[in-house]
Amino acid sequence: MQPFVLYNSEQRKKVEFVPRVDGHIDMYVCGMTVYDYCHIGHARVMVAFDYIIRFLRSQGWNVKYVRNITDIDDKIIARANENGESITALTDRFIKAMNEDAENLGCLHPDEAPRATDYIDQMQSMIGNLVNKGTAYPSANGDVYFQVEKFAKYGRLSGRKLEDMQAGASERVDVEVEKKHPFDFVLWKHAKENEPSWASPWGNGRPGWHIECSAMSTCCLGNHFDIHGGGSDLMFPHHENEIAQSEASTDEQYVNYWMHVGFINVDGEKMSKSTGNFFFIRDVMEKFHPEVIRYFVMSSHYRSPVNFSDAALKEAKNTLS
Repeated sequence: MQPFVLYNSEQRKKVEFVPRVDGHIDMYVCGMTVYDYCHIGHARVMVAFDYIIRFLRSQGWNVKYVRNITDIDDKIIARANENGESITALTDRFIKAMNEDAENLGCLHPDEAPRATDYIDQMQSMIGNLVNKGTAYPSANGDVYFQVEKFAKYGRLSGRKLEDMQAGASERVDVEVEKKHPFDFVLWKHAKENEPSWASPWGNGRPGWHIECSAMSTCCLGNHFDIHGGGSDLMFPHHENEIAQSEASTDEQYVNYWMHVGFINVDGEKMSKSTGNFFFIRDVMEKFHPEVIRYFVMSSHYRSPVNFSDAALKEAKNTLS
């Protein structure tokens, strides 16, 4: 194995990688929420980590690559209801489309691709452990929240201080009266009408988004593993909350190294579905060969923001040719 350095988001600097097990790397990457086709931002995450993993394996490392699938979520429920179809029918269709897009972009399949709905028992077990330890609490309406003030290191990944964030969130307290602190986050949501739900010690409901990744990652890779990756937009609150709930539950360090992929901007503006300036991968493939898109993604450092435009893709096509 060839030694290497990587930029650890938590330490905010490049450090030498030291494996937990000689010659072996366990890596978990936050994957897609499957309620629609994958967009060009997803392409960057897919290709960037595919490139990183291929590189590490070329240097002699044995890499176990896990990328999850979020198949239960507010947006999934809303889209299924809007379409008049079951959640399973919706998610199965878009998982198939996601895998087609990844294959067209030349990405290897992850070694494991756990689906959130297959890990409900493990999520409930972790939540129950947090409640028993006093770091989580059930509310009167059936939700269960993680109590951020019980985790002393909250904010260490993002560099945010709880007291500073609280000063700007005072208006949220009255709205969310069930919470003990405005930044407490939900672990279990009580069942609502026309929503899928599972039986639990706290009543019928479904998991919160953050607990899904903690349960899937630790089930697939163990309580403590080497590298956790994802988009820069996930650093706070998603990855911050993952650290808090995982370490509070297991009393072990969760992850040794954090890797975050930079944003894709569209014509200089941050890509956002709410503003409509985003593009599905398959639509872009109708104009440009997948290899051109892959080259475009890899022509910038994975942590740097990259500007997506027709002109940039035409330049990538010319350079590749």
